[in-house]
Amino acid sequence: MKGILLAGGSGSRMKPLSTAMNKQLLAVYNKPLIYYPLANLMRAGIREILLITSPSHSASFQQLLGDGSQLGISISHTVQEQPRGIAEALIIGADFSGAGGVALALGDNVFYGAGFASCLENAAARQEGATVFACEVEDPERFGIVEMDDGGRAVSLEEKPTEPASSLAVTGLYFYDHQAAEFARGLEPSARGELEITDVNRAYLERGELHVELLPGDTSWLDTGTHEALLQASNEIMAFEKGGHPLVGSIEATAFQMGFIDGPQLRSLAGDFSGSNYGRRLLELAGED
Repeated sequence: MKGILLAGGSGSRMKPLSTAMNKQLLAVYNKPLIYYPLANLMRAGIREILLITSPSHSASFQQLLGDGSQLGISISHTVQEQPRGIAEALIIGADFSGAGGVALALGDNVFYGAGFASCLENAAARQEGATVFACEVEDPERFGIVEMDDGGRAVSLEEKPTEPASSLAVTGLYFYDHQAAEFARGLEPSARGELEITDVNRAYLERGELHVELLPGDTSWLDTGTHEALLQASNEIMAFEKGGHPLVGSIEATAFQMGFIDGPQLRSLAGDFSGSNYGRRLLELAGED
């Protein structure tokens, strides 16, 4: 399985912060926002990743992440010329993903919690259909919503409904089999002119091939799409890490824990951040090897 990481969009709700900088390069506590979804793809065992961003910000991502070789992975870079919807990422990445499965991660979603690793493993191991992750929210009209029956099966999907059928929001991480790009190519733009990822998921639902993983009780999903949400995410991650828990969303730590790099390689990476507490945490982790 390969991974696609979408870090496009105009970031209009984040201005003026996003006027000169892609919103996924903004900080969530001690790391760029883009680290968090990239670490999730790596945690799922994915080592070949396509990063899609806007033309004006591609160079910044290449400067930050390079080709991924320092992490024991491969990162390719391409652009989405205009923000035409999340589902377009599957079309842009079709040649990259080929005939195999693909995981699509949105660059502004943050997850943390011990139980999330098993969710990722379950999704990555599934060979057929699609897997989405759902989370109970207080404001379902802001999200794509999935309705479940008493047996835990998905029965309907709606994008930002005015009268939601449930309060289960579909989060910004999706695992697909080989059909995803084909389904995306068959879509018509929505009323807002975008290729909606909810419509791709609905294509799987109509075939009885949509699996829904409910986030465990110890796992939090943070939306970072507003100034307030970004600040809240930073505060939550800071409190979590300062509470004695492992680093969240650290691509260097994840590469080491997944066996993509070894202790000396992690110590070398940590040396670039030796003046910060983040670098010291990485050195502590490398010292355990």
